[in-house]
Amino acid sequence: MPSLEVTPTTGIAPEVEQARFLRACRNLPVDRTPIWIMRQAGRYLPEYRALREHYDLLQICEHPELAAEVSLQPLRRFDLDAAILFSDIMIPLRPIGVDLQIVENVGPVIARPIRDAAAVAALRPLEPEADVPYVLQTIRLMRQELGSKTPLIGFAGGPFTLASYLVEGKPSRDFAQTKGLMYTQPETWHALMARLAQVVTRFLQAQVAAGVQAVQLFDSWVGALSPRDYREYVQPYSAAIFQAISTVPTIHFGTDTATLLQEMYQAGGDVIGLDWRIDLDRARQQLGPSAAVQGNLDPTLLLAPGEVWVRQAREILALNGDRPGHIFNLGHGIRPDTPPDAVARLVDTVHGWEGT
Repeated sequence: MPSLEVTPTTGIAPEVEQARFLRACRNLPVDRTPIWIMRQAGRYLPEYRALREHYDLLQICEHPELAAEVSLQPLRRFDLDAAILFSDIMIPLRPIGVDLQIVENVGPVIARPIRDAAAVAALRPLEPEADVPYVLQTIRLMRQELGSKTPLIGFAGGPFTLASYLVEGKPSRDFAQTKGLMYTQPETWHALMARLAQVVTRFLQAQVAAGVQAVQLFDSWVGALSPRDYREYVQPYSAAIFQAISTVPTIHFGTDTATLLQEMYQAGGDVIGLDWRIDLDRARQQLGPSAAVQGNLDPTLLLAPGEVWVRQAREILALNGDRPGHIFNLGHGIRPDTPPDAVARLVDTVHGWEGT
């Protein structure tokens, strides 16, 4: 495809509001199913890996010119329907007093995990313009580059997912420390979640003010909870975030959440992100006609022969039928060993879908 046209602008062009991605977020008809890919900016692209030879992930996030460049890289290769800000869900936690590192092949590592009321009380409120100005400047640079062509998605980590890293101190499979805090120190848990909801709300509001036209809440690990525990320990805090973000479309995403979809939709989000563990038509049946959905091809399939995942991508499109409000995506972030040619073919497959 031709390289991205650069059209400087000082504001959000009204034309982009009719982009098919934003129309699908609002459950409106579109000419083609829109597609973007979680983690489309980053690890599977050779041009990104070339940058990583000189900068670590946090250095890229904290330098707006680098972060904007990485955000634009996939749009130069693929006819994607949305750009997403290159950043990390842990970014707003360091300024509020969390000593953390992003360790290669491990993930976030917290020097002093938060496991009592005193540690929660030590977390200060986020002041986005002072604490994360580089994120907001990246958004402003992106809006200049994208002009009226392509919507820009901002994002933040969901409160449970952020809390799980803070309490565990590192990525976890069973979230034993996290659930232990929930059950044995409920007042401390609720105080932590209230503080994180405030941090996430301010972070997303600042992104919207800087120019993003949609936001996604990545509550990636919330599927570790039962519906009952989700309602008691998470739902009120996610709901507070979504209630505060009302001027742009919102996407609510988690993995392994087939049993939580109705609860997540009740918490908020114009679009509910689906992983690959539930058929798209069954999810739409649970959610009802007012919800838009996003998903849900298994990312691992892109490592298989093309005929395998092309068939499954078409099956997903067929399951949606002619209903509005479907954004095609993977069921989680793209794997770093994915061939870029597979992404190009997937985009063409989705855009070329004519129905059955």
